Amino acid sequence: MSETVIKAENLTKDYGKNRGIFQVDLDVKRGETFGFIGTNGSGKTTTIRNMMGFVRPDNGKVSILDKDAWRDATEIKKYVSYIPGEIAFPALPTGTAFLKAQADMLHVKDFTYMNRLLKLLQLDPTANLRRMSKGMKQKTAIVAALMGDREILVMDEPTTGLDPLMRDVFLDLMREEKERGKTIFMSSQIIDEMEEICDKVAVINNGHIIGILDAWSYRHEDVKNFEIELASSGEMQKLCEQWRENLKVNEDGRSCTVAVEKKNTGKLLAVLKNFRIVSLHEKHKALADAFKELYRSE
Repeated sequence: MSETVIKAENLTKDYGKNRGIFQVDLDVKRGETFGFIGTNGSGKTTTIRNMMGFVRPDNGKVSILDKDAWRDATEIKKYVSYIPGEIAFPALPTGTAFLKAQADMLHVKDFTYMNRLLKLLQLDPTANLRRMSKGMKQKTAIVAALMGDREILVMDEPTTGLDPLMRDVFLDLMREEKERGKTIFMSSQIIDEMEEICDKVAVINNGHIIGILDAWSYRHEDVKNFEIELASSGEMQKLCEQWRENLKVNEDGRSCTVAVEKKNTGKLLAVLKNFRIVSLHEKHKALADAFKELYRSE
């Protein structure tokens, strides 16, 4: 997974009054799921519009598959499926008519995958296109993008308007797409989504990239942190005698935190089975904490 598929270099689009994006650098590898997160107005959509060739940068550039996103925009779209942040459908009567037009444009002849998507997303495409709810429009846009089976997915807040159940369905679809070798670039304001499926997450604030987080590492920690509460302070003293490694007793004398290497988790649990445990749970590092820390540092 070393080949760069999407690359932004010193990308700048200045709308004045500190609005826009400034000196954005991004490097997305083949097969990577790359998240892009920030508050409203931080520059996510402007960056994605530059990627899609809808906006010409004032400085720097974006390339996709080594092609210039502005100069070669038409050629690039042969390899990219796109879900916009603001969905505006053409003047067609139904979702079915729109999906048929989209299929014709994408030269889709086999509708097996499209029909599976419709079923998974519980979407009735025969509904009037203009009267669809926000959620139905979002589902229609997702189906239209995915059925083309392009090697790169660029999506601007694709879960907006989806209920929690459909959001989970969408994330499962993204896992499937990744397993099929797709490269995915996805913006969102929902940190939990980023943590669940992304390999890396770029954080943008006021048009500047302020950090790139390794989301994969948050799901695959080498050291596990446990919070343990025992029935009495006397038992806690005994535990301290039997397990001395990275154990910190809390002020109440009955609870503690223990940091243990993943390979030694079984040893810790074997010791704990001889104690009266009130509570035991693993405390994960959270991508949300790292995200907030970046914003605080700014």
